[in-house]
Amino acid sequence: MTRNDPTVRRPAPADAPVLVVTADEHLLATLLPLAAAADVAPTVARDPLSALRAWARAPVVLVGADLAEEMVRHAPEPRAHCFVVTTGPAPHELFRTTLRLGGEQLVELPGSSAWFVELLADLTERQPGRARVVGVIGGTGGAGTTTFACALGQWAARSAPAVVIDCDPQGPGLDRMLGVERREGFRWDALCQTTGRLSARALRDALPHTGQLGVLSWYVDGRVQSLQAFAVREALSAARRGHAVVVVDLPRSPDALVDEVAARCDQLLVMTVGSVVGVAGAARMRARFADHPDIGAVLRGEAFSVTDVQRASGLPVLAQMRDQRGLAEAVDLGLGPLRTFRGPLARAVARVLGDVPDPQAGAGEAA
Repeated sequence: MTRNDPTVRRPAPADAPVLVVTADEHLLATLLPLAAAADVAPTVARDPLSALRAWARAPVVLVGADLAEEMVRHAPEPRAHCFVVTTGPAPHELFRTTLRLGGEQLVELPGSSAWFVELLADLTERQPGRARVVGVIGGTGGAGTTTFACALGQWAARSAPAVVIDCDPQGPGLDRMLGVERREGFRWDALCQTTGRLSARALRDALPHTGQLGVLSWYVDGRVQSLQAFAVREALSAARRGHAVVVVDLPRSPDALVDEVAARCDQLLVMTVGSVVGVAGAARMRARFADHPDIGAVLRGEAFSVTDVQRASGLPVLAQMRDQRGLAEAVDLGLGPLRTFRGPLARAVARVLGDVPDPQAGAGEAA
């Protein structure tokens, strides 16, 4: 196809509003609450000429049955994500009109309301590309899993929205590690009480934040001691749609839900220390997640060489680091483990994420 081919479907700007084309007040009364449920604030065009001004820019176009035939006569350029919407059963001729308009589907409301809300949320929330989900799990206790998960999130949030998700109710708590435990926001107990679809925007706005880093963790009083499968799936799905990087802190407990979450991660990191016990624990994790397509180890300490650890555990060592000076102080001050963008911890997370540490980052530069 050539550049001027009218069948070329150009992507719409991500920040443009959804376009609703209708003069039917009853349809609007049905449609607008569904859009609100998907966290969408559409613009309404009540005639075809007004619709043409925003036709190419809107990420999604919803054409009411009352104006569908008239829109066909105005011959707008073909585009993706165009739907014809009606209330009640659709007459046969409306299907033909939908095809002539280039619509992807004819939507009958309110019968398809639940599907329609999910469709709007998916089409308007999707980030450019696919968010990277990184799981972090300890080969043994005390390997620094939570510390490394927080540091990954801090590094990723320098340049794009990121979130760290605490799946270990018995851990130290990601919110305390990052100094946001007193900030307002959703914790797991709230999410475990919700039902239905969780939008990316709702999750982003509800979580406590430090800069561009959102934190999903547990209340200090431990009201919820276990994860609910539906809540974890919805949280991961919404986090992936609304962030560039998602970091998941996983417990070592042998649990089917933990295994499921690990399987949903694009990359799985096994934290291990340079000791016989640490390497043995990493080898057990390698056996447990033998089918994972991208699993590697992060080695703390320099007592063992990378070659020895790789040979004994069967895992590629993605980064080796010595202990970070001043780590406990940085966490106590509420700065998170990555107090500066220099040092062993910063170099290790940068290597795992495929970035290069900034050699000019000063010792006083807070994460």
